Amino acid sequence: MTDTPDTPSFRVAALYQFTPFDDLIALQKPLAALCEEEGVQGTILLASEGINGTIAGTDAGIETVLGHIRALPGCANIEVKESRAPSMPFYRMKVRIKKEIVTMGQPHLDPVGDVGTYVAPQDWNALIGDPDTIVIDTRNDYEVDIGTFTGAIDPKTASFGDFPEWFRAKRAEFEKDGKSPKIAMFCTGGIRCEKSTAFLKSEGLDEVYHLKGGILSYLEHIPEEESRWEGECFVFDERVSVRHGLEPGDYTLCRACRIPLTAEDLKSELYEHGITCPSCYGERTDKQRARYAERQRQAALAKARGEGHIGVKPVKKPKKVQQNGG
Repeated sequence: MTDTPDTPSFRVAALYQFTPFDDLIALQKPLAALCEEEGVQGTILLASEGINGTIAGTDAGIETVLGHIRALPGCANIEVKESRAPSMPFYRMKVRIKKEIVTMGQPHLDPVGDVGTYVAPQDWNALIGDPDTIVIDTRNDYEVDIGTFTGAIDPKTASFGDFPEWFRAKRAEFEKDGKSPKIAMFCTGGIRCEKSTAFLKSEGLDEVYHLKGGILSYLEHIPEEESRWEGECFVFDERVSVRHGLEPGDYTLCRACRIPLTAEDLKSELYEHGITCPSCYGERTDKQRARYAERQRQAALAKARGEGHIGVKPVKKPKKVQQNGG
């Protein structure tokens, strides 16, 4: 992302690492305290299998928190993808303990020692351009709807936990020629593919590949004129979506159902800011909509008081970014 000298810019870091952790509470408390001290906001998940999250803050704040994370067991070489946002893309900081850092519901997978073959963004086009390659988008249906790779299969899953059942149902079709298929999978930042390729390996498939660093790395490194990506990439923060070069996209988020909305969706008579949209209008009760309306009213009052969001401390302002970015 290109910044002018007069544009304050927050540093956004998406990170994950599969590594065994023992005492999660002992990891959680110091990390949460440091993030608060540095004015860093976002979400970090800790589980016995590792760490996953996206955070944003000043350059100095993010560097301090990343230094702390890299000192955790097995995290010295943690996968981090960085971008910039003109405003703070998160409302608060959460460091949570979970059973899995990305939920698939397959407890005996080994996403550290038995995963698919990593493919660099620069080599991805050749792999998915091979007619013998089956390309699978492992993300949820609403993410795929706004962008995906040319020719990729959309499993139309509502959650990542649905992927194993979907694949088992489709496996015979993939193996109809009597040979083991060559499968390439991708996701937003790479973490879901660590598990999806480990799952396929556990099912007995050997020729399994995944995009290293995910879509975000591809959009960062591959020029648009050479790209096989179509549309925008959904991200789990206030940017909603990004384009090539990780520039912010054109989508808005429905505050009720968290689905990305187009400009046309915002014109619909079923859209009401913070309350409902065409995707969720028929799935919400009047009671729910009344609750969303009150939440929206309280958020507006908090903003008018200069609080930004209910219960959230003011964010540290970043320094102006120099021409060469950071």
